[in-house]
Amino acid sequence: MAEATDYRVLLTTTDSASSAERLAGELVGRGLAACVNIVGPVRSVYRWQGRIVRDEERLLVIKSSAAKFAALSEALAELHDYDLPELLSLKVEAGASAYLDWLAGCLDEG
Repeated sequence: MAEATDYRVLLTTTDSASSAERLAGELVGRGLAACVNIVGPVRSVYRWQGRIVRDEERLLVIKSSAAKFAALSEALAELHDYDLPELLSLKVEAGASAYLDWLAGCLDEG
């Protein structure tokens, strides 16, 4: 296992499989993510504009780096269908050396 303090797993959700595919393709295509997993459908329960909402969504698990966060955030603001897209960044503490090398190579190419 290697230290990986610069790498991040980012989370966002969207309302359809087609939107998830479009977002994932754009993020990887722009070199902002090495990989995006599309999970779902998932059931989300959240508070929005004073009421509790229940929706079916797709969860995007984005593998990237701290250095790419600002550009990734700007891209989601540009591309996302939601008025307020979720974007959470989780720090990767450690990972398999070979995987992290692959991740770094993908992000350097972008």
